Amino acid sequence: MTYPNLFPVLPELFMAFMIVVILLVDAFSIKKSIVTGLTLLTLVGCFVLQLHVDTGTTQVTFNNMFILDNLATGTKLVTYLLSFVVVIYIRRYLVDKKLHVGEFFAIFLFAILGMMVMISAYNMLVLYVGLELLSLALYGLIALQRDSVKATESAMKFFILGALASGILLYGISFIYGATGGHLQLDQVLRAMTIDGNNINPLLLFGLVFVVAGLVFKLGLVPFHMWIPDVYEGSPLAVGTVIGSLTKIAAVVFIIRFLIGGLVLAAQEWSMMLLFLAILSLFFGNIIAIAQTNVKRMLGYSTVSHMGFVALGFVTLSIEGLTSTLFYVVTYSFTALAGFGILTLLSKDGFECETLEDLKGLSKSHPVYAFFMMLVMFSMAGIPPLVGFYAKFKILAALISIGYIGVAIFAVIMSLIGAFYYIRVVKFMYFDEPTKEVAVADACFVTRTLLAVNVLALLVIGILPTSVVIYCQHLVN
Repeated sequence: MTYPNLFPVLPELFMAFMIVVILLVDAFSIKKSIVTGLTLLTLVGCFVLQLHVDTGTTQVTFNNMFILDNLATGTKLVTYLLSFVVVIYIRRYLVDKKLHVGEFFAIFLFAILGMMVMISAYNMLVLYVGLELLSLALYGLIALQRDSVKATESAMKFFILGALASGILLYGISFIYGATGGHLQLDQVLRAMTIDGNNINPLLLFGLVFVVAGLVFKLGLVPFHMWIPDVYEGSPLAVGTVIGSLTKIAAVVFIIRFLIGGLVLAAQEWSMMLLFLAILSLFFGNIIAIAQTNVKRMLGYSTVSHMGFVALGFVTLSIEGLTSTLFYVVTYSFTALAGFGILTLLSKDGFECETLEDLKGLSKSHPVYAFFMMLVMFSMAGIPPLVGFYAKFKILAALISIGYIGVAIFAVIMSLIGAFYYIRVVKFMYFDEPTKEVAVADACFVTRTLLAVNVLALLVIGILPTSVVIYCQHLVN
């Protein structure tokens, strides 16, 4: 009997162990700050272990079902970093809202663990297990505010639609399993398709439609976007911060593993599906966002349009396109994290900063937070020299390089339309008189400094993006 090599999965094992420790400490300790400290320690430990297990070569274990390559290592490190920042941003909010700190962070780490499994999965069922671990944890986080009708309703909507999407994905996997001669390993699926040559099995194409539908639900493309605005609006800001920033990177790697790693020979078929869904997402995401008065709901529809740009990167089927996609989703995650972080710090004593009315006159009462939010909005709109502009430019350049000039022009027009609702937020903050006093949570020096660094990074990477682009290219090669 041979035992699997556990060296590549040390960070995941450490995180699973620490989840148990956090639950025990929370059960027997009164000081909630201990749980927060343990959560931060867990993320730092995972980050260090991830660097330790990276040998510079591709490692596989558990019968080739778990892979640790450049893509997995790099995106895991970024996810740990983002998760650390999330904990710093939301810790005061959780105490203020009485959101069961120990339970929240335990479920939060389960969600991170699900992302890690998704990122390193090299088997279709392991991908599915990672996806479900993440999804179930998110359902729990949303519903944790038990006395909130909106949170409970959002969790129920997400659960029902998520279960439907998971069933669709699993149904598609079953067809691919049958069409490739009983293979679930992504490399074996690719090998089976290579043997068939240019003749794509009709059964596989049928399964591919269901797989793409299941995948784009997690990404949030139209018409599988229905859950995003409702979940963003109904969730507490702490949960919105997690969903709006962290989950996007794992979702993109999930699609890279599935479509590029296993079904690349059917790229002509699935790329056309993604192109159609990306165009719909850019159009409806930007148009519907204009009508929103709730900032969280507006950011939800904004996410739909941004994920449309991400999908366009997949359509290019090139290293340049994949590099642009990874660069886009990483920088978008940092941008969204800063935006949600500011809203979280502006929420205190039962007040939730979530509507445009709440932001009126913010420049007069809190000029620094107003300036930070302005930079975030301008980056999301794609205004130079912020990083959002360069991220969009990279996607557009990849599209033009393969001759999709019409699609690139359409994406630019949609970005111009989308700029309206971002600039409207700035207008409310700088040109309207305040209708209510907005208090700021008692943020410590570390939180304020981290937020400033987070926002400053949007400007610095926008001006000097080369090193980040090279890093992303290294991950996808």
